[in-house]
Amino acid sequence: MSGAWRSDRVGSALRGENPTVLRRLEAGFAVIGDVQFLPGYSVLLTDDPAVQRLSELPRGRRLAFLADMDRLGEAVERACRRLEPGFRRVNLEILGNTDPFLHAHVWPRYDWEPADLVRRPVWLHPRRMWHEERYALGERHDVLRAAVGAELDLLRGDDTGAAPPGERMGP
Repeated sequence: MSGAWRSDRVGSALRGENPTVLRRLEAGFAVIGDVQFLPGYSVLLTDDPAVQRLSELPRGRRLAFLADMDRLGEAVERACRRLEPGFRRVNLEILGNTDPFLHAHVWPRYDWEPADLVRRPVWLHPRRMWHEERYALGERHDVLRAAVGAELDLLRGDDTGAAPPGERMGP
């Protein structure tokens, strides 16, 4: 997956040219990550490329962004729990150290991760994993993409806080 969209992720999403977009949400775009060494990795992009920090958004938009992050996190959790062996949990992060626009990382975590990394930040995984072709987003991730997208659709408007049938809330 290559293209000019990588240099303008938010603008390309706004123009409908970003192939990683899963869904348009209230305050941004749910996208699947370029790398999938942790299957299901996704990102919430702001829909305003000028916004660099959460604190730059007016309170209502800030809360909408955080609600979108929650929705994407739950969608990834549901999809990965169903499709990916060894699914453990989801980590949510707003870092802002590299890309100059507001975004949030949604990292699924797995029991099969190396013991010295499974309880530590994802960023400690070897740098090579971020660049190896075998982890690059591709057609083999279509089922996972569709599952996360379908879960986002199911969660649209679900503000009951109730777990879906057959799932329990909490740890």
